[in-house]
Amino acid sequence: MNTNYETLLFEVENNIATITVNRPKALNALSEQVHSELNSLLREFKEENKDFSIAKGMILTGAEDKAFIAGADIKGMTTMTADQAETFARLGQDNTLLFESLNIPVIACVNGYALGGGCEMAMSCDFIFATKTAVFGQPEVKLGLIPGFGGTQRLSKLVGRNRAKEITYSGRNVGVEEAKEIGLVVSVFETKEEMIEGATTYLSKMMRNSPLAIHEAKRVMNEGNDLVVSEGLNVEAKAFGAIFNSQDMKEGTAAFVEKRKPVFTGK
Repeated sequence: MNTNYETLLFEVENNIATITVNRPKALNALSEQVHSELNSLLREFKEENKDFSIAKGMILTGAEDKAFIAGADIKGMTTMTADQAETFARLGQDNTLLFESLNIPVIACVNGYALGGGCEMAMSCDFIFATKTAVFGQPEVKLGLIPGFGGTQRLSKLVGRNRAKEITYSGRNVGVEEAKEIGLVVSVFETKEEMIEGATTYLSKMMRNSPLAIHEAKRVMNEGNDLVVSEGLNVEAKAFGAIFNSQDMKEGTAAFVEKRKPVFTGK
């Protein structure tokens, strides 16, 4: 895989991939270059990790301690035409969809600011870990804008429509304790180091389970999120039946019967 990016750091250790948005002087803001490089990285990773050969879990975070991703690069947006702005929004949206479509769990590790586009990137991950310094929000209305990378859609599904409208219309900051209370954040840590360690530990424990089953559960839950319950149940039943053809299912059930630990291959 190509790992030579100007605005991103990418590494894999112990089957866990880590993407770090690396623009600390700009509080890791999402410029067109960041989005373009992230799109290339995610597409290549998705293609090459079909058999889980690169990683079985992923962490998304920001460089240094002040910000996860402070938002979109506003300075770069000031000269955009309406058509250019729509293209920029669609590129950001495509990156959120790529995170959702990866065949592995992705944890957003948020320290400092996760505003606007930063909040939107975090919400496209499977769940969010945060430090006590984390601050969330969709402040676009304060700039005469609206969220453009999925915030108008995902925030409602995570915290409820009315609360999402209140947060978006006010443009206010949401502290980490409130974020945890409303279900935006899963776990809170004292420091960034403890948060990364916590995410690493969680993903390492998760790897004891079938990566194929986790992938299918993720796919079915994401797909069902936009369906009525009866349609979602149909998607679930089809996936449940199909996974009976997998080696992981045969290994997992055999190990249970034989009272031993399973050895999953992701096939």
